[in-house]
Amino acid sequence: MYEVVWPLGRSSSKPAIKPSSPVLDLTGKTVAEVWTFAFKGDQMFQIIREKLRERFPEVKFIDYHTFGNIHGSREAEVIASLPEMLRRHGCDAVITAVGA
Repeated sequence: MYEVVWPLGRSSSKPAIKPSSPVLDLTGKTVAEVWTFAFKGDQMFQIIREKLRERFPEVKFIDYHTFGNIHGSREAEVIASLPEMLRRHGCDAVITAVGA
């Protein structure tokens, strides 16, 4: 039994990480697809790409295969390399861990 439960939990990063500002216009932007390779994410990314291209025809996507499986036997290695890979590919935004 708990007397008090905080549903949001405590921040595990020190100092707390400030979120980035949202990217409101994807025109000419590069979006990374980062995925766990689980439950229908491949289908969801296809739909998301189509819908975003309807609104932002000049948006560019870096396919999830480029980054590797962020949840698997190489998870730690993939996550550690992610910041540099995002920079190398000039990513302005990330769609991550999509599943249906």
